[in-house]
Amino acid sequence: MPMMDTLANGLTTIMNNKMRHKRECVISPASKLLGRVLRVMQLNGYIGEFEFVDDGRSGKFKIQLLGRINKSGAIKPRIPTSFDEIETWEKHFLPSKDVGILVISTSQGVLSHKEAKERKIGGRLLAFVY
Repeated sequence: MPMMDTLANGLTTIMNNKMRHKRECVISPASKLLGRVLRVMQLNGYIGEFEFVDDGRSGKFKIQLLGRINKSGAIKPRIPTSFDEIETWEKHFLPSKDVGILVISTSQGVLSHKEAKERKIGGRLLAFVY
């Protein structure tokens, strides 16, 4: 079994379906991490409803696309960042101030960079969306 980055695959699938102007897409295989990243994207209004479909294997996510994503991608390697470095990474991955989100895995769960800054915690950068 080859090593797979389910998060990177998922975000690429979303981008590919967005470019084809699809209303929804199916991401397989699913993972808990991918589910948490999707939740952050949903809370920030980038995707609509999504549901986990158990196919007896690793499962899949069915996602409603709202057409609000211009670009999304996984950040590799998953860079560790402290709370006060978040702004540097915002400038690096996002097009301009207050546009888009960085998704960060923290000790308090997977959050957007805005929440991480509010809570004054760092973590590992997982993905960006704008």
